[in-house]
Amino acid sequence: MKQTSVAGLALWGGVECTVARVADRFRNQVVETGHQHRLDDLDRIASLGVRTIRYPVIWETIAPDRPDACDWRWHDVRLRRLEELGIRVIAGLVHHGSGPRYTNLLDPSFPRMLAIHAERVAQRYPWIELFTPVNEPLTTARFSGLYGCWYPHARDDRSWLRALVNQCRAVVLAMQAMRRITRTAKLVQTEDIGKTFSTPRLRYQADFENARRWLSLDLLCGRIDCDHPLYSYLLKHGIAEAELERFRERPCTPDVIGVNHYLTSERFLHSRVEAYPEEFAGGNGRDRYADVEAIRMPLPRKKTGPEARLREVWDRYKLPMAVTEAHHGSTREEQLRWLIEVWNAAVRLRRNGVDIRAVTSWALFGAVDWNSLLTRSSGFYEPGAFDIRNSPPRLTVIGRAARSLAKQGKFDHPVIEQPGWWGRPERFYRPRSRRNDLAARRPRRHLVIAGDDTELAQVFEAAVRIRGLDYIRVSEAQLDSLNPNDLAAMLSGRRPWAIIDARAIPASFKPDFDRDRLVRAGSKLEVPIARLSVEKMKPIVYLGPSRDGAVQVSERECWNELERRVLMAHQQSLIVRTGPTSVDVLLDLLVDGESGVWQPTTALSVGSDPASIRREQTKPTRMEAGLSIPQ
Repeated sequence: MKQTSVAGLALWGGVECTVARVADRFRNQVVETGHQHRLDDLDRIASLGVRTIRYPVIWETIAPDRPDACDWRWHDVRLRRLEELGIRVIAGLVHHGSGPRYTNLLDPSFPRMLAIHAERVAQRYPWIELFTPVNEPLTTARFSGLYGCWYPHARDDRSWLRALVNQCRAVVLAMQAMRRITRTAKLVQTEDIGKTFSTPRLRYQADFENARRWLSLDLLCGRIDCDHPLYSYLLKHGIAEAELERFRERPCTPDVIGVNHYLTSERFLHSRVEAYPEEFAGGNGRDRYADVEAIRMPLPRKKTGPEARLREVWDRYKLPMAVTEAHHGSTREEQLRWLIEVWNAAVRLRRNGVDIRAVTSWALFGAVDWNSLLTRSSGFYEPGAFDIRNSPPRLTVIGRAARSLAKQGKFDHPVIEQPGWWGRPERFYRPRSRRNDLAARRPRRHLVIAGDDTELAQVFEAAVRIRGLDYIRVSEAQLDSLNPNDLAAMLSGRRPWAIIDARAIPASFKPDFDRDRLVRAGSKLEVPIARLSVEKMKPIVYLGPSRDGAVQVSERECWNELERRVLMAHQQSLIVRTGPTSVDVLLDLLVDGESGVWQPTTALSVGSDPASIRREQTKPTRMEAGLSIPQ
């Protein structure tokens, strides 16, 4: 994946700040990711070079119990610190929420009440000029009023359309209120923009969904009149002509359209339900069909992905744009590949005259349970620019990339030379030949896995293969017999960038400690690995079991001596004290560019199972079953 850059494209940041109500429980991502209690997170954000951030001033957290009982203390401290750091704030007032307990998305007073909150925000923080009163109103309306995932858990056309119109009306009233105080207030309106493809029989359903995806922006821009393809649908399900006319007469056109696009945002509707996994079966009351990810279907690449969707938004509205969420819930290298792909798409569009201002590294401190749309409390954590499972939060390769993009407009790493899983043949539900994978033909940097066909080597080999990392195996015999020049010649065409030593310690230890065995193993690490430590490669040493529990003094001393000898010989070594089930943790640390001795406290949520990695997604499959058909 070739790295590109362009002058003028900014790197923004964002803190996952959803406050969603599921039944009677409110989930707050700022609390669940720990950002609520870490003021120094703001300095971490500043260290990335981020100068614009999407930040919460959420209604539900400021006035949770009564509209006239507001607590600004948390926001006062943080917004003041952001101002001191010179970071411009895009204030979010409702983020996938339905408001505090005393209202909801179907409440006729919801728009007016949010406008009151917006006015108070503008009065208290007059230096803020950028606002997102309601994040992704179309998406929130669907998940709250059509699919029943979030409060008020409705599942019908009338409810979801009412929730949508109420939110858009709230945006209009909120911006009017804030502009009375801050005349320069600007609307950054976000929405998840996808597209639906289909087999010919289901073209009518795809056409409906492709018209539906524009409804929030069309309402705000005053575009819905009697010629709009969904005009009759809106009237049929309870939206009055007078309401639509009010949007036309006084539009609230976004100053910047914020495009949020995920791999699962694009869908393909297939008539052969039985040909796809059961969980994708759905229908609309007229036809049954499989609703699958479009990226897993053999569509022309130019028709899918962030560049195609951004181009559609530009062609339709011709308004300034920004990518306001770039995040992917998967393994670390896949997260990085997605961020770089989105950045490159924005670069190409900007060079072709599209007014796109920024790409946002979203969920800087990660997200919790978004793989279930927050409906399950399983603690499924997706890291972002920082990994909160360390104290203090640890900078990941996403953070390193964000810092480089913010300051230089480019970033280089060996793993971005390979395409993400969405660009490799294994993404298809039916295996396909690699002959069409053009990226596979490019010369790319490789990992070196040193060692014979041991259990540990097999574990590493399986893990790097699943994660789309190119690698080469070097046997122990080759390490022992070849001189440094011969080794360099053998590896020169593979451009090695790191070594995984899978020789010294087996994947699992028996309870009885064998000190002599450890000493013999350690002596094998020094000279052979030094032969491979060229071209800025980083020796990686895997040390088997964790030492959390009680161990004999002699065992601890021996481990310490072994680690000391390795680090003295190879200062860039990464030594991970972990068990065989945490190979993915070691690979994350490797991709993040860490060195030294590490003992992770938490294993990566995604295991070494091809299906779990390929299917990993931040926003899950839609639930279209039982929807009515537009007439």
